[in-house]
Amino acid sequence: MLEEVERWLIDRSWSVADRPLHRLLAAKRATGLSVSVVLPALDEEATVGDIVSVVRRDLMLQVPLVDELVVVDSGSTDRTAQVAAAAGARVVHRDDVLPRLPAVPGKGEVLWRSLLVTTGDIVCFVDADLRDFSSDFVSGIVGPLLTDPDVQLVKAMYDRPLTLPGGASGTTAAGQGGRVTELVARPLLNLHWPRLAGFVQPLGGEYAARRSLLERLPFPVGYGVELGMLVDALHLVGLDALAQVDVGVRVHRHQDGQALGRMAAAIYRTAQLRLARGHLIRPALTQFERTGGTFEARTYSVDTEERPPMTDIAEYRARRVA
Repeated sequence: MLEEVERWLIDRSWSVADRPLHRLLAAKRATGLSVSVVLPALDEEATVGDIVSVVRRDLMLQVPLVDELVVVDSGSTDRTAQVAAAAGARVVHRDDVLPRLPAVPGKGEVLWRSLLVTTGDIVCFVDADLRDFSSDFVSGIVGPLLTDPDVQLVKAMYDRPLTLPGGASGTTAAGQGGRVTELVARPLLNLHWPRLAGFVQPLGGEYAARRSLLERLPFPVGYGVELGMLVDALHLVGLDALAQVDVGVRVHRHQDGQALGRMAAAIYRTAQLRLARGHLIRPALTQFERTGGTFEARTYSVDTEERPPMTDIAEYRARRVA
């Protein structure tokens, strides 16, 4: 590991316990910074309501840390929107944001559009499929941004147990979650961007950043958004402006192997584009499934589109002026 990274791990890796709520509230009052929490959601009716309820109870009603709680629905076919609204979130449909620009499927697309429907100086993203959710996920990653003006982006770090099938609720394998992280993202970062090798969960969906940074970043529309954002932020603001906070354990729904393959392809493509800014030879991934007595080939397109920095969007600039 680079000496710079070893120093960074000491100086920029914290625990949620390092900044108790009373300290965050004092910093929020002193700085006047506002905080928005965004949940991108696609068919997450089983979990989104609990997450919204916990954030509202702990960080809006009991203490005024969060100013805005928005669920951006990415085209759910279940009751995600209704459940989130009933729990107290403001729900916005992806297609209603910037309607002149047709939306494309993908998590990064939703995160990008969320900048147009939120107002916080600090924007905190939280995946909507988390179980046993704790508000520490929000307060932990927002904390350094409130207390340290030099910090621009904070990722959550945590243990990710892998839920295995079997029994009524399955069993868990400690430390075995995050398979795409270990097999794809971590090798890519260590080989090509070794200054980012200290991030425990580089692909984690829980992170917070200053709006002034997010609005200057391009957003890959799909699964590559987290890796792309980390690499681009490194180049834009430097390693010392990035940080991570230990928030405990993350329990969520796991993808099957083929879904992970498609995720890995999108992440590799995001890295490839940043390495060479070249074109893909073939932006597609073919996978195989056994059907009856033979294997059936199924080909999926790999996300190849990125949204420009939000400061390039006229509607966003007009809102900022207003």
